[in-house]
Amino acid sequence: MNDLPPPRLLDRTTPPHILTLMLLAGLSTLALNIFLPSLPGMTAYFETDYGLMQLSVAVYLGVNAVLQLLIGPISDKLGRRPIILGGLVIFLLATLGCMLAQNVWVFLFFRMMQAAIVAAMALSRAVVRDMVPEAQAASMIGYVTMGMAVVPMVGPAIGGALDAVLGWQASFGALFLLGAVVLWLTWADLGETAPVTTHTMGQQFREYPELLTSPRFWGYASASALSSGAFFVYLGGAPFVGDQVFGLSPAELGLFFGVPAIGYFTGNFLAGRYSVRIGVNRMVLWGTLVNAAGIGLNLALFYAGLGSVLSFFGLMTLMGLGNGMTIPNATAGMLSVRPHLAGTASGLGGALMIGGGAALSALAGLLLKPENAAFAILWLMLATALLGIAAIAFVIWRQHRLERQEV
Repeated sequence: MNDLPPPRLLDRTTPPHILTLMLLAGLSTLALNIFLPSLPGMTAYFETDYGLMQLSVAVYLGVNAVLQLLIGPISDKLGRRPIILGGLVIFLLATLGCMLAQNVWVFLFFRMMQAAIVAAMALSRAVVRDMVPEAQAASMIGYVTMGMAVVPMVGPAIGGALDAVLGWQASFGALFLLGAVVLWLTWADLGETAPVTTHTMGQQFREYPELLTSPRFWGYASASALSSGAFFVYLGGAPFVGDQVFGLSPAELGLFFGVPAIGYFTGNFLAGRYSVRIGVNRMVLWGTLVNAAGIGLNLALFYAGLGSVLSFFGLMTLMGLGNGMTIPNATAGMLSVRPHLAGTASGLGGALMIGGGAALSALAGLLLKPENAAFAILWLMLATALLGIAAIAFVIWRQHRLERQEV
């Protein structure tokens, strides 16, 4: 952690205000989902098929994961401020390109460019770790990512309303206007927080093995990726379950689908409130246990013949609650393994989460059949949740072992 002055809003000689960090994290999530209700209309507009149009999500996630591997080390060398500002500028240009695109290939090209906004999400976490110690970082990250919990609940609803009134381009117009506001706020408020380094860019990238050989980093990164993996399985399989098992209409599915975000918001609040007092490792452990317990109870109800649309989606709030407790604390743990590589750790950890999540989401889609959909998705979610418990248990076991050796 640097010896930094206290944050003052709209003073770029100081670290950023938490409001700026919340908006940076929330904008990146909004860019993923605000236009999803418009996909059928965009398919007709571009005279293409729905499968090709869905690539607008896949390519965004894929480029997002790759960029995080690059952004972290670059920000450790050049600083957080220029990389975040540069990512926002590219995002704004790409958003205009999406809005004005006249064919699907031009749209998909600019959609890939929009993934530059990942700098805002990944580096907002690194900025927090630059500013405060590990336990306090977990608390602050919890509050920062509360915005990421609200957005999935309101983003698609806003996008759908804009589409109904003004057409699909309106969602991208809203993204552009909000992005411009966030760019101005970041320019005015975000002071540099990265530690000064004398390493060259090549040396900075060669620091990756220092993280890759750290058991603690892998423990925290795995706990975060596997716990959130249950959510990515849900993303890939829940629409199918809602349609094929429960016969929900698109409007009803949209209402039920956002339920986990309520739990995630609550979990983020608990992380913000109690992480300093309880400690990072115990918060991650409790979060992974809550995640697995909710999924296990959900599965047990189906085996007992009591599974319903309310139990299936309602118990997903526990998955959200567990992830809301786990992810901020596991992220703070990751960034604290090598504090001078906080940007690199944030990028690598984020890439593991998004890349692994995309793979699990695709796997869920491959496994599902109408006759076994609910069981298949819940078993896959439970497997990833239990592995998340094992990952943090390893970190705790190793810490106790090292402490005993020092005595």
